[in-house]
Amino acid sequence: MSESYLLEIEKLHKQFSGVPVLKGVDMALKAGEVYAIVGGNGAGKSTLMKIITGLYKPDSGVIKVRGKQVSFSNTHEAHLHGIYLVPQEPLIFPNMTVEENIIIGLTDNITKIRKKIDDIIEKLGWRLDLQRKAHSLAIAEQQLVEIIRGLVREADILILDEPTSTLTFGEIESLFKTIKQLTSEGVGIFYITHRFPEIFALADKVAVLRDGVISAHGPISEFTYDKLLEGLVPDNSNIDGLNSETTYLTKNETNPTILKNNASNVPALSVSKLSGKNFSDIYLQIFPGEILGIAGVVGAGRTELAEAIFGIEPIEEGTVILGEKEINKLSIRQRINNGLVYVPEDRHSHGIFSITSIKKNITSTILHRLQGLLLPFRREQEISSKYVEDLKIKTTSIDQELQKLSGGNQQKVVLSKYLAAKPKVIILDEPTRGIDANARNDIYKIIQNLKNEGLAVLLISSDMEEIEKLSDRVIVMHEGKIVKTLEKSEITVDEITKFAFGVKKGVSA
Repeated sequence: MSESYLLEIEKLHKQFSGVPVLKGVDMALKAGEVYAIVGGNGAGKSTLMKIITGLYKPDSGVIKVRGKQVSFSNTHEAHLHGIYLVPQEPLIFPNMTVEENIIIGLTDNITKIRKKIDDIIEKLGWRLDLQRKAHSLAIAEQQLVEIIRGLVREADILILDEPTSTLTFGEIESLFKTIKQLTSEGVGIFYITHRFPEIFALADKVAVLRDGVISAHGPISEFTYDKLLEGLVPDNSNIDGLNSETTYLTKNETNPTILKNNASNVPALSVSKLSGKNFSDIYLQIFPGEILGIAGVVGAGRTELAEAIFGIEPIEEGTVILGEKEINKLSIRQRINNGLVYVPEDRHSHGIFSITSIKKNITSTILHRLQGLLLPFRREQEISSKYVEDLKIKTTSIDQELQKLSGGNQQKVVLSKYLAAKPKVIILDEPTRGIDANARNDIYKIIQNLKNEGLAVLLISSDMEEIEKLSDRVIVMHEGKIVKTLEKSEITVDEITKFAFGVKKGVSA
């Protein structure tokens, strides 16, 4: 690599809690170039960009800007070196004006800054009222504000993270024109996307990031849709944690006992014509003793669907039936009492009370059921001890603070908390994200046992191999819709990936 590059990354490594996220990434961006980065959820894209912009420090590796090695402690230092991230969700202060949002944090002369903003807007051919309140801006306009923020800080390395995920067709065309104008002036752009057509329309180079490594890269002229997919789909002979001799999990088999007990064919959960935030027209059924996988990438609407089914987000249209009872109008507590639970993706924000004991966490969903003048201490002890033993939670005591456990054991406590409610249907959203291989195998055992005990498991995962190995059926979502339902014999990582990235179109079954 040479000084002709705006940015160079060499052998970058990063791990969290012992789990490798980046495993020696190399990448280089030239002036006037669009470098597309594609990869499944959890591939390491966000971590890589957060290192480049100073939010994280790498464990090892080298970053060079214009040929000089750098190390950033915060985003301000990255800004001073001309690096700016335009996030997927623009960070806008709604009660400020557009101008106030752009100049926040700048200390230069205000007249000079305003002149610079006017020059940028004129050069790009935009129409933007700087005195307008930001809360009135559409998402596309918010992105323009973010881009101006970067350019007024003299950024010549822009990172666009899924910039079209919430834009209309006309807004996307406008963004593409802006990108081409910027690159013609020497700005280098990292363009993160799951949309293959955008890569071929915009990019000069592309890199496929998979499981923390660059699995394919080069000029876009050397790629086809199929070659991109080859980089995304892992070598089945080496699926980490799924095919090793020490792994519990084997290809999921249907439990004949469960099928016999479910002869009435009454679904445990039915969803009809369901529409809400970021998803529409969803039909699905899941039966007792079945694991139904939901696959997709960022923006597919999987978590939003789960939150609507559970009652966290409103339903715009459609029906949710639990057993034979419609639950649209039930509160979350009523849904739990009727046998539906949801284990969220972000366990730290929504799943745990980190400074409270394991015991208190496990019984938190059923406190209202424990009768007596005082909380029944013995019953609470019994329930907590049972799940600690059943799920093999490694702890010194059920009174130990949850935050002192490893990530995998915290996840087991979250599962225990919801299993204590004696559910009939359990929605698991990214149940193994951020935990090590041993803990992952333990979670797999738990999920298989839940199925064998007759629970209906709705499994949302960005890990395509996990979906393949665990699921009896798979529905694949893309841009808010079900594009394909795969039956057991059809479930492969390759098929899931093609539909999830929108390369292959199907009809939901």
